[in-house]
Amino acid sequence: MALASSAATLRIIPCLKDNYAYLLRDPASGETLLIDAPEEGPIRAAVEELGGRLDKVILTHHHDDHKAAAEPLRAAYGSAVFGPAAEVDKLPPLDRALEPDAEIPFAGGFLWTIATGGHTLGHLAFHWPKGGMVFTGDALFSAGCGRLFEGDAAMAFAGLRRLKALPPETRIGFGHEYTATNLAFAATVEPENEAARAYLAEVKASGRSTPSTLARELAVNPFLRADRPELAAALGLSGAPEVEVFAELRRRRDRF
Repeated sequence: MALASSAATLRIIPCLKDNYAYLLRDPASGETLLIDAPEEGPIRAAVEELGGRLDKVILTHHHDDHKAAAEPLRAAYGSAVFGPAAEVDKLPPLDRALEPDAEIPFAGGFLWTIATGGHTLGHLAFHWPKGGMVFTGDALFSAGCGRLFEGDAAMAFAGLRRLKALPPETRIGFGHEYTATNLAFAATVEPENEAARAYLAEVKASGRSTPSTLARELAVNPFLRADRPELAAALGLSGAPEVEVFAELRRRRDRF
């Protein structure tokens, strides 16, 4: 799936069973960068279609289904590999180790890093203001969020709050296609959410959700709605801190 804008060409690349990678090409300079590297074959096919150049491979976190193709792509294209500094020991050798709030120049603007730990301790999301997008890896999915394999609920909740602070029109590129299942879970905690029901009908018709928008996610994603009194009440947590509501949602989703 390719989307064009005045900022760059975006190619959304389905990989493996349900992963997504995102390829961005600046039409002015030809510079091309990749967000996450799950699978070499489909990514190389997309790179060749966009001119055969891959300058940067940028990794959100250290899990194999996001980093596995980084080294083969570096060997094929001479790409520089970027990734979270906090996970440098679990990633391929990095040409640049990224801290939170770092800038990566691209297409006359930049991508900047957002700390979104929880799924892994050093997980980063990448906001591209000029293109109006954020790439969230496994920190945030459409209608869901990532399991807390390494961090805790407070860490993950803090990362989601940073993402919620972006402009509502921001498009969100997720690391996996889990939307239909996530919406089925959302219906168990917010059965009267009409926006979520309408969205599920769209997803079933198209088979995919990415990119969604922050405005949509604020309407349908229970993990971004932990501040809603009616959601807390549905969980038996009226008056509880938002992070406790979030933690209970994550526990229930893990058992769903």
